[in-house]
Amino acid sequence: MTAAAPRIRRIDALRQLLQRDELRASMALSPQPTLLMSALAGLQAGAAMAIALPLAHLSPWPHLIGYAALGAIVALFGRFEPGRSRHRVVALCALTQTLAVLAMSLVAWAGAPDALRLGLLALSCGLFFLVSVSGRFGPPGALIFVFAAGAAMQDADSLRVVIERTQATGLAATLAWALCLASDGLRRRLAPDTLPQEPLQPLSERLRAALRIAAGAGLAIFASRALGASFPAWAGMGALTVMQGAHLRISLHRAVQRMAGTLVGTFIAFAILIQEPGLWVILPLLVLLQFATELIIGANYGLGQVLVTPMALLMTHLAAPHVPAALMAPERVIDTMLGAAIGLVAAVVMSSARARQDLARRQPA
Repeated sequence: MTAAAPRIRRIDALRQLLQRDELRASMALSPQPTLLMSALAGLQAGAAMAIALPLAHLSPWPHLIGYAALGAIVALFGRFEPGRSRHRVVALCALTQTLAVLAMSLVAWAGAPDALRLGLLALSCGLFFLVSVSGRFGPPGALIFVFAAGAAMQDADSLRVVIERTQATGLAATLAWALCLASDGLRRRLAPDTLPQEPLQPLSERLRAALRIAAGAGLAIFASRALGASFPAWAGMGALTVMQGAHLRISLHRAVQRMAGTLVGTFIAFAILIQEPGLWVILPLLVLLQFATELIIGANYGLGQVLVTPMALLMTHLAAPHVPAALMAPERVIDTMLGAAIGLVAAVVMSSARARQDLARRQPA
């Protein structure tokens, strides 16, 4: 008769995660067998930005440039999809990104109270996780859609504003899809024989994970707003990043990496923003940061965050140039730390006995 596995308490799991060896492991570098695929995705996204942002800036609607940037980055998706199936994935991601902006803009136009908007943002974290995993969208996952929904939470004074935001996002996303369609011949020629594919969990498992993420992100979002934050979506994204890990150890690594990388990246962003750069300075920086991020984020997520953070803050600056860098940069750090910490605790509290036993079996040497 097989002995029952020992019961691992949640507090014991949290103690193990916070051991020095576990924390040190989050700093390790991983091999990048798919570096070329990531680099090509970065080039495609950078090219989409380089075209879409100047067009938005020179159009009669330059205030929509932030939404154009949100549409352009859908070129990052589907990098590990074989053959022509990537075109389907990028098209679905373009549609999802556009719908995220449309839905939250409609909520804002309807005059929904702040608490309802925050609650819907939390639910979107779980929903977009479910959609991304089920659709096999690949990196960067649900974060991009939550970023878009968070941006669209800002007040919309009229239905026309809703339509303009949606059009700007949709047109840039369509451009990104077209660029992927035109340039993926090179990708197919250079692709390795096998590309990484995450196993698709049963629907019941995906639904439970989505509910846990929505709950954890909700705690982070409302806590952020309670502290007076202007961008609570950043806290929700921090929790989402941590809680979408397949194992508790991955959740810890993502928490440490996101906090450390954001801290360093914020200093870089602040140094840029206090110079009050114009679009023609920000644009090449965004393209360079986008490409460089894809070169290093596969080796260590924290290194990637060093570059993702200034890129996100520069995009936020384009959408909200009235927000001073001295306010935006510190909030990014605080919201990220808060979201990652809440996400890690929530991941442990809502973990299954099996997940905690797996953690105990895989203690670092």
